[in-house]
Amino acid sequence: MRDNRSMETISLRELSNNASQVIRRVEAGERLTVMVDGRPAADLVPHTGRRRFVSRDDFLTFFTSRRPTPTLRDDVGTLVPDTTDDV
Repeated sequence: MRDNRSMETISLRELSNNASQVIRRVEAGERLTVMVDGRPAADLVPHTGRRRFVSRDDFLTFFTSRRPTPTLRDDVGTLVPDTTDDV
């Protein structure tokens, strides 16, 4: 099933010539469509089973945007450590 989010396109030649770099981009979260003869042939998407680091600020923004209250960000922020050294 194809995701409706827009994906950057790359040619089959680029994939062939730069496979390692392309895979690193996908592992970092990019979604790519491989084009063959000007038509989309395959989608490269990150594997969903792998954990991905999320910064504290990104986590707080995501979490608190779901149920905004005046103090929720501060309340949750006190529970989330500033660094991974604190866990």
